[in-house]
Amino acid sequence: MAFDLFDLSGSRALVTGSSQGIGLALAAGLARHGAELVLNGRDGVKLESAATPLRDAGASVSIALFDVTDPAAVNRGVDEIEREVGPIDILINNAGMQFRSPLEDFPADKWDQLLRTNISSVFYVGQAVARHMISRGRGKIVNVASVQSELARPGIAPYTATKGAVKNLTRGMCTDWAKYGLQINALAPGYFKTPLNQALVDSQEFSAWLEKRTPAGRWGDVDELVGAAVFLSSQASSFVNGHTLYVDGGITTSL
Repeated sequence: MAFDLFDLSGSRALVTGSSQGIGLALAAGLARHGAELVLNGRDGVKLESAATPLRDAGASVSIALFDVTDPAAVNRGVDEIEREVGPIDILINNAGMQFRSPLEDFPADKWDQLLRTNISSVFYVGQAVARHMISRGRGKIVNVASVQSELARPGIAPYTATKGAVKNLTRGMCTDWAKYGLQINALAPGYFKTPLNQALVDSQEFSAWLEKRTPAGRWGDVDELVGAAVFLSSQASSFVNGHTLYVDGGITTSL
């Protein structure tokens, strides 16, 4: 059947930064398509709160508490999942942060924090998981990029730099790891209603600008990312590699 291409039953997905927002929505979507989940973050209380409704809905959910910006902690955490929970078939590299400031006043410590959180974590977790996937000859890695992989806006130049790097690191992972049977792609959301964007959602001025700027004329809802994530995590994308899939209401297509 055609829908078998999107069936994730029997697979296990590690989703970083999955206690809220896009990460939690993607995890829930993968679970609805049959995947077992490993939720990751640094706050155990938030992770358990996120896991409870997923378990109540019938999902198999484990918790992996480690800091994705610490390479030693990442290696220990991934090895523990592989040893104690089971093989990671799907990685959603979602952990990220934002900090807004005019570029001329941007604090150096926030620049370093953005780099560690938004791009170094993708490398650390991607590398640790890929080492296991390579030995099995299969695996799916989905790095969460952004429309800011292509576009810029005042006050977020460093964020834009990190998301551009995620796009090109995805290409690099493909060139190194596709030969081992891995598919590595990026999912690039547009403007979605999330805790990360709450200040913008609450701004009538920004929301009015966004609705005019986006061909679809509105903010996205996080559940609208699930279909693309399932596609990139499933056999339906078996020959899709190094690609960045924009889910943005058309904002990257229009001036």
